[in-house]
Amino acid sequence: MIRFILLISLSSLLLAQYSNCKFKNKNYEDVCKRSLKKGVSINYVNEFLLSTKTKKLDEKSFRLFSPKKIALHRKNEKRANNVLVKYVPKIITHVKKYKDVYDKAEAEFGVNREIVAAILMKETKLGLIKPSFDAFEVFNTLVVKLDIKTKRDKWLMSMGKSNMVSIISYCYNKSISPNSCNLASSYAGAVGIPQFMPSSFIYAVPYESKIPDLTNIQDAIMSASNYLNKKSKFNKLIDWDKIPDMPIVEEQWYDYDFEHKHSSFVYAKSKRSGKKYDCFACEKPKLQYLRRYAKKIMSYNNSSNYAIGVMRLAYDTHIGLEK
Repeated sequence: MIRFILLISLSSLLLAQYSNCKFKNKNYEDVCKRSLKKGVSINYVNEFLLSTKTKKLDEKSFRLFSPKKIALHRKNEKRANNVLVKYVPKIITHVKKYKDVYDKAEAEFGVNREIVAAILMKETKLGLIKPSFDAFEVFNTLVVKLDIKTKRDKWLMSMGKSNMVSIISYCYNKSISPNSCNLASSYAGAVGIPQFMPSSFIYAVPYESKIPDLTNIQDAIMSASNYLNKKSKFNKLIDWDKIPDMPIVEEQWYDYDFEHKHSSFVYAKSKRSGKKYDCFACEKPKLQYLRRYAKKIMSYNNSSNYAIGVMRLAYDTHIGLEK
């Protein structure tokens, strides 16, 4: 009798039909409605938001989103940049190995191979670093646990919901069941070799296949190139003869950043918040060409240290390829 009742209950659950976006969590209602606008079926999005996926909260990733942890990460970025310089020979070998892919990417998107390879090295060491978090769990945890008190909290909530919608839409279009929608990610929810946020999956493009795979190095090269092309209008190859000696510029920038609490390599003022910065390159005519491309790289990661680190790796890689 008990077995019969369980079978009936399970059958009812499997055949459940949903007609609205009613949830106890109002943020889930927003995620549901936005998913519907992306073409996800009402049944699928309800099944997803009622699945066991939503019961898994990632406390570790949530702690890593704290302002103190983010500040520490940015502080350590300089050290990471310095460490990665020793991997330039590996970047050169990688670029030569995938010459045909980079030829196609440069011709199609106008983004230098050295820049893309440097980004992929910084993100996952060209795919060697394997993410250990789950993207949906990361963003679901933010949406469930955030107590909105600051502008930053509002931004994190908005970001969390947008990426939940993108993941639900992605798995729906691939006919993946909610409980099988597992996307390995960083603690911040970034996926694949190029570390795309789910909301950036629209920039993923394949090299040869019909469907892009961000865990495939060839597709990662094409996708990162497409992202920079579309997101920051990076469509003209850097003339390396116009780039100053990057080891010297990098060292000068780090000294400047250490001496100024609110510094930026490229900006004097934030367009979004209006916050003013001590701008390193703004009044230096010889750095304007570099500054233009550093801005484009910051569309990938909005950090001056990140952009300068990428430029340094790319500069050294270019010199190595020219030998």
